[in-house]
Amino acid sequence: MTMIDFIKNNDKSPSFLGIYIHIPFCRTKCLYCDFCSFVSRSDGEREEYVSALLKEIEARGTKEYLVDTIYFGGGTPSLLSSKQIGRILSALRENFVVCEDVEITLECNPMISKRDVEEAVPYGDGLDLRDVEDVAPYGVEGYFAQLRRIGVNRLSIGIQSAIDSELKLIGRRHTFEEAKRTFFAARESGFENISVDLMFGIPSQTMESLEISLRQFISLGAEHISIYSLQLEEGTPLYRLQDRYIIPDDDVVASMYENVVSLMKEAGYSHYEISNFAKEDRESRHNSKYWRLDEYLGLGVAAHSDFGGKRLENTKDMAKYLSGECVENELVIGESEREFEFLMLGLRTSEGISKSEFLHRFGIDFDVKYGEKVKKLEKMGYFWQNDDRIALNERGFEVSNMILAQILDFDY
Repeated sequence: MTMIDFIKNNDKSPSFLGIYIHIPFCRTKCLYCDFCSFVSRSDGEREEYVSALLKEIEARGTKEYLVDTIYFGGGTPSLLSSKQIGRILSALRENFVVCEDVEITLECNPMISKRDVEEAVPYGDGLDLRDVEDVAPYGVEGYFAQLRRIGVNRLSIGIQSAIDSELKLIGRRHTFEEAKRTFFAARESGFENISVDLMFGIPSQTMESLEISLRQFISLGAEHISIYSLQLEEGTPLYRLQDRYIIPDDDVVASMYENVVSLMKEAGYSHYEISNFAKEDRESRHNSKYWRLDEYLGLGVAAHSDFGGKRLENTKDMAKYLSGECVENELVIGESEREFEFLMLGLRTSEGISKSEFLHRFGIDFDVKYGEKVKKLEKMGYFWQNDDRIALNERGFEVSNMILAQILDFDY
């Protein structure tokens, strides 16, 4: 449905909604991962999950919004067949009003050939990675072509590094050559909007190896590149094994970030959010909703929503979710928390925040409440601002946690 059609059928101006679909399955868990995901080798359990997801979509459908972004995250959404993805999209179109120009993103891992990859995990750590296969039905090109036919128009490929030894150290199962084959198979299948993920601060990674990775990523011609600093999360295998690795310290990681920013800008990418770079008009429309505090609905096990003035959290218990018990926690968001989020998230972006929008949302003059703090930081060269907007510059991005902590009075 077009926006014009929606307006004709409604008395009020359209409100837009993003939808996030959580697909929690992976072939194996990466050593650093603490996301809600489950190792799955069974077609049956994935089909059971899709059936439960379709029921939740029907139960939570609404015609009061225009859905302009849909994002399949995980986990590894590309473990689902194109037919299963198609059924989910059909259900969304039946139960929501989906825009004709909707951005539909699907996360996927590089698809690899059947081989013994036990050595992908150093020291074993009890994980068995043998005899696994990620080749989609009809081949990689056929899978991507089917995704295009059912409406998926953006891919996010988790490559992480162009150095195979670094990939092994963090438990990634693919090689960079396999990642490139996956990328170009997507291109040949008609995908004109592809994002790739780059990780820095990886064990044994150096400034030189990071630059090699980044230049390789840029040479792919991806429209969007997201960068992530490795976080050692308690409870993950990498956290338990960290003493066995040479992990870059905080100063090296900060220098890595500066180098990435410099090379990305040199290559013509816009640094539109602290961790994200895009070619012209290729910013992630869905993720931008989070930074603008736009409404979004999360569907699937462990999915989160910011919808109708409430924060909703789905159960992480797979058995409960499959039985139809979806939303586990519901929290009304107070004005002070909203204000905190508006500043925290908005200042992660290159466009920053609008003072007039701040006044409209919260009835507070930004300069009166925060002006003195901002002036001190502005003298240190961390901001740019005009009559209405204030934003961190590149120097401010590098120390954003410190700046936000000073403005919003929290420890980091």
